[in-house]
Amino acid sequence: MPSKTKSSKEIDAYIKSYPKDVQAILSKVRLTIRRAAPDAEEAIKYRLPTFVLNERNLVHFGGFHHHIGFYPTPSGTATFKKELAPYVFAKGSIQFPLDQPIPYGLIAKIVKFRVKENAAKAEEKKKR
Repeated sequence: MPSKTKSSKEIDAYIKSYPKDVQAILSKVRLTIRRAAPDAEEAIKYRLPTFVLNERNLVHFGGFHHHIGFYPTPSGTATFKKELAPYVFAKGSIQFPLDQPIPYGLIAKIVKFRVKENAAKAEEKKKR
């Protein structure tokens, strides 16, 4: 269940558990998502920082030894397949290597796509 506030102390603690250089990247990923989805709430789900909108998971992200994992659902990876070509990605998951620049602009585009997709699904659910 997501927290009642938009910001999560659990995500703060998650980020602080990483080395300073990775903390900076994770914090910027979080801020990028927050700006692209200002109405989303933060939570920890599947042991990962998660943004929730309309009671649905929007995206997850996390730190790993050699990459930042970003999880925008299968539609998020399929829609941006061309832009994701330089990265390792699979159905619903993307790996951004820590030794390369993180594509924050692409992350924002994917999140904005997911916000629209999420809103459409929420509207569809209301009609039922």
